[in-house]
Amino acid sequence: MHRAKSFRRWIWSLAGLLASLTSTHAAASGGDCSFEQPPAQRALGCQQRLARSINFGNMLDHAREGLAGPMLRDEFITLTAQAGFTAIRLPVRWDARAGYQPPYRIDPAFFERVDGVVRLALEHKLAIVLDMHHYAAMMLEPVIERERFLTIWRQVAEHYRDAPATVMFELLNEPNRELTRARWNEALAAVLPVIRSSNPQRTLIVGGGDWNSGPALDSLALPADDRNLIATFHYYEPMAVTHQGAEWVSGAGAWVGTTWSATAEQTAKLRDDFDRVARWAARERRPVLLGEFGAYSRADEPTRIAWTRAVREHAEARGFAWSYWELASSFGVLEPLSLQWRRPLLEALLPPR
Repeated sequence: MHRAKSFRRWIWSLAGLLASLTSTHAAASGGDCSFEQPPAQRALGCQQRLARSINFGNMLDHAREGLAGPMLRDEFITLTAQAGFTAIRLPVRWDARAGYQPPYRIDPAFFERVDGVVRLALEHKLAIVLDMHHYAAMMLEPVIERERFLTIWRQVAEHYRDAPATVMFELLNEPNRELTRARWNEALAAVLPVIRSSNPQRTLIVGGGDWNSGPALDSLALPADDRNLIATFHYYEPMAVTHQGAEWVSGAGAWVGTTWSATAEQTAKLRDDFDRVARWAARERRPVLLGEFGAYSRADEPTRIAWTRAVREHAEARGFAWSYWELASSFGVLEPLSLQWRRPLLEALLPPR
């Protein structure tokens, strides 16, 4: 066990050297995400490193890799960096790879799998967010599941305690159902000290309840003395546009054919929703990550492009970092077999310079 920890420490110190070279470059453009920065400046610098991110969704966030989307290929990381994205949000279903009885041990082979993704991302000068995703039991039985949630995070945090600052943790994706806003605040108050015990300087990402909705930020209880936090929210409005034809959404078949073309009325709704988040961020003095936004592939291409471009532009206009959902599955901007970009959608996210 001691040898394994020493080897991990050496691996992450090497990754840290690579990341420090990236941070030197990033500092020149106002995005210094390094442990040398004071907490508030570090959070802001790390948020700027997340400026143009993409989710590697439907890869490691299910019970097994490839169950609901493509296997995560090394080429995905290379192409992401080459395209001009700055970071990866990596949804991970840690609970499916952990025991169901104490000590809730995470499968070492799965840790190695995630380690490989993290190392390759850092080699390509990409920041990476390790996001606890699809923890269904926590949503349905949050009181019963609390101990397991905390123990899983203790393991993840200790495993990556020596990782560079450009490796960030997102505490839980989309709290919902029985994990109400109040219960999520209680769980948050319990898990933050667990992570901070081994990662006192790590930048953490936290969203509100109600599926990480923007309005739920108003009731999110963040500790005032922890300034090394990035707030996150998700945006899929209107659902009839972004989830038309989605097989997992009841009634979504009736939405097929719904269009979006940035009319004055449509844009006003988007503007108002983002202004509300911007006001919260200014009041609370927190940097913001738009952690998910995307339109399902059943929408027609002009609608997907117009909606995606508008959301991206409104996020950037308010200083939000953003992370598109997602790379290469049902919302994807990359064709996973041919490895060809869906160019119009890519350019809606990353306009040609």
